[in-house]
Amino acid sequence: MTQRLIALLILIVMLGAPLGLALMLTSAFLLHFVFFYPLLMSGIWMAGGLLFWLRWERRWRWRPAPAPIPPDAPLVSILVPCHNEALHIEETITAALAQAYPKLEVIAIDDGSSDGTLAGLRAIARRQPALRILRLAQNQGKAMALRMGAMAANSDVLVCIDGDARLEPDAVAYLCMPLFRHPRVGAVTGNPRIRTRSTLIGRIQVGEFSSIIGLIKRSQRIYGQVFTVSGVCAAFRRQALDEVGYWSLDMITEDIDISWLLQRAGWSIFYEPRALCWILMPETLKGLWKQRLRWAQGGAEVLLKNLDVLRQPSQWRLWVLMLEFCLSSGWAFALALSLGLWLLTPWAGLPPAMAVEAFLPPSAAGLVLAWACLLQFLVSILIERRYEPGLARSLFWIVWYPFVFWMINCLTTLCSFPAVMLRIRRTRARWTSPDRGIRETPP
Repeated sequence: MTQRLIALLILIVMLGAPLGLALMLTSAFLLHFVFFYPLLMSGIWMAGGLLFWLRWERRWRWRPAPAPIPPDAPLVSILVPCHNEALHIEETITAALAQAYPKLEVIAIDDGSSDGTLAGLRAIARRQPALRILRLAQNQGKAMALRMGAMAANSDVLVCIDGDARLEPDAVAYLCMPLFRHPRVGAVTGNPRIRTRSTLIGRIQVGEFSSIIGLIKRSQRIYGQVFTVSGVCAAFRRQALDEVGYWSLDMITEDIDISWLLQRAGWSIFYEPRALCWILMPETLKGLWKQRLRWAQGGAEVLLKNLDVLRQPSQWRLWVLMLEFCLSSGWAFALALSLGLWLLTPWAGLPPAMAVEAFLPPSAAGLVLAWACLLQFLVSILIERRYEPGLARSLFWIVWYPFVFWMINCLTTLCSFPAVMLRIRRTRARWTSPDRGIRETPP
């Protein structure tokens, strides 16, 4: 009952705070928040990304060299949960088996697929004895598939990838290196790269993962806490997973949830940009909407689940992550309110303090924001070009990011928050086959 009341309170605050600010501090303040908050975060991400580069990446070779593998390297298990991945599973398993790391076992968990995924896995297993297959008769969800794979694994280090992920040959070695060197590292997140680029949406995501998500991961690692590992490519220490009870079965984004569970238990999460993993992403508005709605819903679920950290001073580092998430969600509501006031102003007779005559950046903020975006893209090219030659050509399309992705992210937040906060009880999170893009265009 208490959690239910807290959820309703959060929803009221999210819905009412932007309106209250507009009433108390005028719509001009609302517009300043809408336009200056992204500017502030852009500066933080660039500073964090450059600090990460200065501290670690600038000392690395131009093209990532083969990861050093200790002579007494332990066995590593690669878990591949998959559901209806018949088109991509062979290249995923082939890349996993072709790792430079010497001691590997690959476990594919077919989670009730209704296509030819299981037949494809069996065909691979006949050629590759190192592949083990687990079969779940019914769709139990990715978290359950990962749990079953972890139970069957013989290793204390688990590398988890999606059924469409194509690992670079040294990816597993790079992912495991921090776990071998630092006993309090509970997880390491890799560097996903987009390989579906046949539409504008696909090309924009290439820039998003490098100039935005990559910089965010670096900034959070400099700060000390990471909001989430990349569910498509991450390594975990079994001891840490044992301590937190493995992946939750009722969370729609198991990667965000396990990240918070580990960090609340005192484990660190590293970001390893040299652990490259090529993935497929949506290239249609429908597929992108479903993906971002799931991400927004997962973030809201994790926020609600972890509110009690605010009563724990020892978890103060997670307070900053929670504050940033709340501000980002509040920004979506503020943007929606600003647009609503702008549409109502011509005919609703709003008070002057609430009227929005033109939905434009305050004074010269628009020009400053545009230059900040351009600078952010240049910083990301400086950092990321060693991992993806020709990245600058792909970042040309990132200029469309505010027009397409900001609106989608805003709408998914508006839709997901009420759904999560008003839900009485959570149920088992199951998955469906996501949009894997229209056509792969290798970089």
